[in-house]
Parts: sequence; structure tokens; C-alpha cells
Amino acid sequence: MGDVVAAIKVMPDSPEIDLDDLQDRLEASLPEGAEISDVNTDDVAFGLTALIPTVIVPDEEGGTEAVEEAFSEVEDVESVSVEDVGRL
Repeated sequence: MGDVVAAIKVMPDSPEIDLDDLQDRLEASLPEGAEISDVNTDDVAFGLTALIPTVIVPDEEGGTEAVEEAFSEVEDVESVSVEDVGRL
């Protein structure tokens, strides 16, 4: 099996959140075998900016669920949604 690459949109719960700090905490929360290869941002509205990390995970049962769950448990994260998934 190979790897799966997924763009996961992480919405902070406030526009005042330090996105660099949030990115560090997301990286620290990753389950074993997953890694962030790139991070983009998306200006949503009213000064709120979402992080969109591109995550590489092994192609196994559950796919990105472990990463989504880990990200949703990080402090200051309002929501997590998968934007795109593909094979590496």
C-alpha cells in the first residue's frame, strides 16, 4: 500500500489565535505515521483565517480519521474538515 495525501481545513475558534502557534500544536498532535508536508491559509471572513495543512498518512483503514480526531482535540480549534483526498 502507499500513502494518502489530504488537505484538511482547520478553523480556529477566534481571529485572535496565533496561527504559527496553532500550526505547531497541530504538528505536535499528529498520530504516528502521519506528517504535514505543507500548510496554506484561507481567509474566511471577519478577520478569521483557516489553516489548511496538507497531511500525508499511510493508506490503511480509517484513512484520515485519526488525524481529524487529533486536530479537533487541539486547543483553540473550532472545526476540522477534509477538503481533498488523493493518493500520493
